[in-house]
Amino acid sequence: MFKSFFPRPRLFLLSAIIWIGLAMALWHLGGSVLGAYIGLPLAPPHAVLPANASVFGSPPFLWLYIYYAAATAAFALFWQLVSPHRWWAWSILGTSAILFLTYLSVETLVATTRWDGVFYDMLQVALTRPGVVSIKQLVDGMMDYAYIVVVYVVVNVASAFLVSHFIFRWRNAMNDYYVANWDKLRLIEGAAQRIQEDTMRFSTTMETLGVSFVQAVLTLIAFLPALAALSVHVPTLPFVGAVPLPLVVAAVSWSLFGTLCLIALGVKLPGIQFAIQRVEASYRKELVYGEDDPGRAQRPTLDELFEAVRQRYYSSYFHYTYFNAGRFAFQQADTVFALFALMPTIAAGAITFGVLMQIMSVFQVVRASFQYLITSAPIIVELMSIYKRLRAFEATLSNEPLPAIEMKDPATAGR
Repeated sequence: MFKSFFPRPRLFLLSAIIWIGLAMALWHLGGSVLGAYIGLPLAPPHAVLPANASVFGSPPFLWLYIYYAAATAAFALFWQLVSPHRWWAWSILGTSAILFLTYLSVETLVATTRWDGVFYDMLQVALTRPGVVSIKQLVDGMMDYAYIVVVYVVVNVASAFLVSHFIFRWRNAMNDYYVANWDKLRLIEGAAQRIQEDTMRFSTTMETLGVSFVQAVLTLIAFLPALAALSVHVPTLPFVGAVPLPLVVAAVSWSLFGTLCLIALGVKLPGIQFAIQRVEASYRKELVYGEDDPGRAQRPTLDELFEAVRQRYYSSYFHYTYFNAGRFAFQQADTVFALFALMPTIAAGAITFGVLMQIMSVFQVVRASFQYLITSAPIIVELMSIYKRLRAFEATLSNEPLPAIEMKDPATAGR
């Protein structure tokens, strides 16, 4: 799954983590100020960034783009020299480009939250002090938002286009690798389906899950400091009282609670999905044999195989019922949790409308990132099921025993 697309995957991942950490350390230890030597200085300390799209073309951002490109080029060149790989351009440069576009997407959200604070404070003044705020100021504020939206749309369209090509290249790499070893793999139950369908499902699932994971991590990196800074406006939390960084504490605690509950409720789902794929493969295989051999796909055999399919689906419906009940209940409670956490502050009139909207926006984004496992739970279950099926290929090609789940009766696996 990975060696077909990435050069020496485990070492590659380790080196990528080390290189990212080193690049970030060098940036904070002085690399960020080097742009001043080419006319791209950093913003002054404690400077307030503009609440509009001009920030993306400002000198600090331009220097960051150059620094990121240089770090990526050095890393890609190193791996091409050390371990040349057919797919290196897509697996290394493509991954880096997706990370960069995801970062820009997150920064558009950061710019939007800055706009929230400025614009809604202006609205409050307009509503409470007639004539102080002109129509032109309101229109200019809306245009600032429109320009941020333009950047957001361009970045996300480019990202979606690149990710689609990136994922299909990954599927292409897996397909070529497995087809080249077909003689060893064809004896595995449902081998044809695993190569044709599971590689496709793996790639499309990774498109959804991988990008959202990266976005969640980058969002936390970008927004947690903002949430910590906004915590000065919230002195206490309901039932808890005064705590350090109350907004951060509330977001992390609530998200961890929901995540742990969903993990407990969904612990059986990957095995159930795997079992469904096995019984479906057995039923499909018998039908295919029956197309050419009249002695195959007889009614008693098909009834028996379909009965296994029916049992596995009924079992999955039962387990998904309590899982979805917990997931939907948490999501509904989640929509009002921010207001619940801010009730003492709102009742005391301690914040302006603009600050309230800014806190709500940042809190929602951070909370959603922490709840990655909750919002992506069904997709994660599907990916784990696909991984279990393709893992049989990896074991076969490495001359290892098949995973234990392959040895179980598909009619009872996952119960």
